[in-house]
Amino acid sequence: MKTVILIGALGKMGKAALTGLAKHKVITAGRSGDVDHIVDITNVDSIKALYEKVGHFDAVVNTVGYCEYAPFTEMSEAQWMTTVMSKMMGQINLVRIGQDYIADNGSFTLISGILNVKPIPYAIADATTSGAIDTFVKCVAYEMPRNIRINVVNPTVLTEAWDVYGDMMPGFEPVPGRLVGKAFERSVDGFITGQVLFVDA
Repeated sequence: MKTVILIGALGKMGKAALTGLAKHKVITAGRSGDVDHIVDITNVDSIKALYEKVGHFDAVVNTVGYCEYAPFTEMSEAQWMTTVMSKMMGQINLVRIGQDYIADNGSFTLISGILNVKPIPYAIADATTSGAIDTFVKCVAYEMPRNIRINVVNPTVLTEAWDVYGDMMPGFEPVPGRLVGKAFERSVDGFITGQVLFVDA
C-alpha cells in the first residue's frame, strides 16, 4: 500500500482517479471543501506547505488545472495567464517542488486533456497547456532523480461531466470515470514513466 496525495479529490476527475486508488492510503487535497489539506497549486508556498504537512508520501496524483474558455481573438493576456499558471505552471511546480519531498521510487501523475489533439472552439488555452504538460512529462522523465516516475493522464470528457461540456463537444463520445481511473492506476501502480496515457472513445 502506498501513501498517495490526491489533489482535486472532490471534483469529477478526482473522483474518477479515486476509483483507481482503492488499495492505497489516499490523502485528499483541494482548494476548498471537505479534504484533508487545503492547497492552491498556483501558489508555491501552498504547495510546499502541503508536502511538509503530509510528511512521507509515495505518489502525487493531480486532477486539477483551471482553464479559461473564450475565442482566441477575444482572449486577454490575463485569461491566458490564469490558465498557464494553473494547468501548466501549477502542475510543473507540483513536480519541481515535490521532487525534494517524495519518497524514493515515487511517482507523479498529472492531468492534461484530449483537446490538444482534438481541438474545439473556445478551448485554445486548455489545448495549449494540455500539450505543454504532455511534452513536459515526456521530457522531464529523463531527468527525475531517485527513480521517481512521472506520467500524465490525457482523457476525453467524462460521462459524469457530459451535462456540463457536452454542448461544447459535438461528435465526442464521453468515457466513464472508472475507465479514467484505470489510467491513474496504471501510472501509480505500474513501472512506466514519461508516458501520456490517453483515455478516449
